[in-house]
Amino acid sequence: MEVVLEDLTSLALLAASAMVPITLASIGEIASERAGIVNIGLEGIMLASAWAAVAVYILTGWGPLAGYLLGALLGLSIGVLHGVVSVYLKGDQIVTGVGLNIFSAGATVVGTYMLWGTFSNSPPVEPMPGFVIAGVRISPMVPLSLAAGVIVWLFLYRTIAGLRLRSCGEDPRSAEAMGVNVALYQVAAAGFAGLMAGLAGAYLSIDYQGVFAKNMTAGRGFIALANVAFSGWNPLAALLGGYVFGFSEALAIYLNISLEATAASNLVNTIPYIATLAAVTLVALRKPRMPAWLGRPYIKE
Repeated sequence: MEVVLEDLTSLALLAASAMVPITLASIGEIASERAGIVNIGLEGIMLASAWAAVAVYILTGWGPLAGYLLGALLGLSIGVLHGVVSVYLKGDQIVTGVGLNIFSAGATVVGTYMLWGTFSNSPPVEPMPGFVIAGVRISPMVPLSLAAGVIVWLFLYRTIAGLRLRSCGEDPRSAEAMGVNVALYQVAAAGFAGLMAGLAGAYLSIDYQGVFAKNMTAGRGFIALANVAFSGWNPLAALLGGYVFGFSEALAIYLNISLEATAASNLVNTIPYIATLAAVTLVALRKPRMPAWLGRPYIKE
């Protein structure tokens, strides 16, 4: 019984580590979609930031904090660019997001080859100092991601600025009439979503896997988008959803390692994607109300 409890504890803690990238990307995207800007390029931002974080870590020797900083700045820059294209140039937000994903998938492979002479992965890096619970290393990003969900919820639902941001995603014409700078709020929200996706990518390569690998995001950006809808655009619910998706990933890892499921490893690895399909199905049945102006360019009359 003691062994089983230890295994369950390890699984729960491993799930807490696995939830971080999905949770961070989800929380940022919720703020962006509440402002009316959807970004399906989260996968691409996470991948590009994961590569940049490891590259600056190795090339400068400045450590994981420098990697996190560059990953966040790169994500912020891409997010702001997406916001500018969507708000000022009235670009199609879906097309821009698809372009981000395709560009990052190719650019990171080319960058990996140029820096390290291989198409597959970078040299390994040491993670950020963390703390150990029940023999499992926990990154400081785990409690920080939980705090981020609470802070964003407080901002959206307990501040005037949060109310104005949400009004941009519901009825930008009325928001503009009330004196809200809709374009500024939407670009800022898109930039915040990019920043959070950048942090998620840096966490993946520096803390979670300790290396950059080709296509290492493995669909986590799309899972984060599913979590946004699953949570009903609520940051606190996104914490729970992030843990559910993280648990499914941890369960796949646990089964592969503990049960030595080598023959069925491919089947076991599908658990997170099956969980995503189940969540999407649940969302379709519940039909949660999305922001009314989501994905639509706002044109002043």
